Amino acid sequence: MPRLFGTDGVRGLANSELTPELAMALSGAAARVLADHGLGHRPVAVVGRDPRASGEMLEAAVTAGLTSAGADVLRVATLPTPAIAHLVGEFSADLGVMISGSHNPMPDNGIKLFAAGGRKLPDAVEDEVADRVDSRGFARPTGALIGRVREVPEAAGRYMDHLLLASPHSLAGIRVVVDCAHGAASGIAAEVYRRAGADVVAVHAQPDGLNINDQCGATHLDPLRKAVLEHGANIGIAHDGDADRCLAVDAAGEVVDGDQIMAILALAMVERGELAENTLVTTVMSNLGLHLAMRRHGVRVQTTPVGDRYVLEALTAGGFSLGGEQSGHVVLPRYATTGDGLLTALRLMARMASAQCSLADLASVVTRLPQVLINVAVADKAGVVAAPAVGDAIAIAKAELGENGRVLLRPSGTEQLVRVMVEAPTEFAATTIAQRIATIVATANGASVPLT
Repeated sequence: MPRLFGTDGVRGLANSELTPELAMALSGAAARVLADHGLGHRPVAVVGRDPRASGEMLEAAVTAGLTSAGADVLRVATLPTPAIAHLVGEFSADLGVMISGSHNPMPDNGIKLFAAGGRKLPDAVEDEVADRVDSRGFARPTGALIGRVREVPEAAGRYMDHLLLASPHSLAGIRVVVDCAHGAASGIAAEVYRRAGADVVAVHAQPDGLNINDQCGATHLDPLRKAVLEHGANIGIAHDGDADRCLAVDAAGEVVDGDQIMAILALAMVERGELAENTLVTTVMSNLGLHLAMRRHGVRVQTTPVGDRYVLEALTAGGFSLGGEQSGHVVLPRYATTGDGLLTALRLMARMASAQCSLADLASVVTRLPQVLINVAVADKAGVVAAPAVGDAIAIAKAELGENGRVLLRPSGTEQLVRVMVEAPTEFAATTIAQRIATIVATANGASVPLT
């Protein structure tokens, strides 16, 4: 039976895979698990969501599940995922529930749970919650023991105050276009950046429940590139639906990805003596160019499997102060317990302002090697990865590239795919080698499989 929780909570097509019944059972199970862990008081949960239409339905179900299990609910309405994580700690709550499909299309949705302090639930606790989802033999509270619901209108303001305290420099003189993806940051991103001193143009900040991530935001950067040029901005910032990630565009319309953003922030932290153990944590998908740039500046790079939860685990275990993913999830543990796109943007723009440098100049520290990713549909991921022919193909490619490139073969954690990623000095070399390996992967699967 597949695990209920993925690497980023419970996700699925809203009202089909992720139903109100599941949302109610899941939240109720979480409250009961907390109570059984000996809190000694009535559980308190912070509940928020992104603006997609199905969030209204799922929020009602989550609230019902929590209160029916005896937990009080602090409802903070539409706010980014990192805001919910922060507010769990701010309000000394026992649980946080964020209802969001993040960067996924509007029909999808998800439920992410945070423990006390705003940290992700450990795997063991997630499994305990999952085991309770189908349970029926528990005593429901009645009368005064039923949980209560309180609206928290000051929640957004408290989160924005926290962000501004974490910004190390005024943004005066910076003109920014922010693409809110019609998502959870639509109501606060522009205000935060203005309060920090920037001249702000907001686009895709009119959510109607149906348009979240629709050809905009961090997964569709062309509209932002165009807007930056039209408005003569110094920088463009792109968030996704729940604003836990940040990508950027420089004044010439060139994309600055998560690897480059991490490099910029890492070197700024080195200058201020804030980069703990002189170490940056990132995943195996980060470009070799990031590794080479950090090596030139004496910064150690520690890699983890793909997924921000693994980055968080490494940051916590090592006491490190910066980590993230190429996709724009950046974690600064001193200020946040999860990836926070608004915090990342503030720190990035503060670096531009303090160094009096353009984003293009700062990003040039990383020379990205051409990276080609091919997905191969397979029936048996483990069998393909272990196939001798596939191993031989990878060994030949690594010998061919030497220190000037990289090969990564990775089974997908959520789909019946094997991902072939190759970095090389030229696009032609990366494409040629990736296609060669992908063809052998397809053959090892026992059929001629279309490559994507």
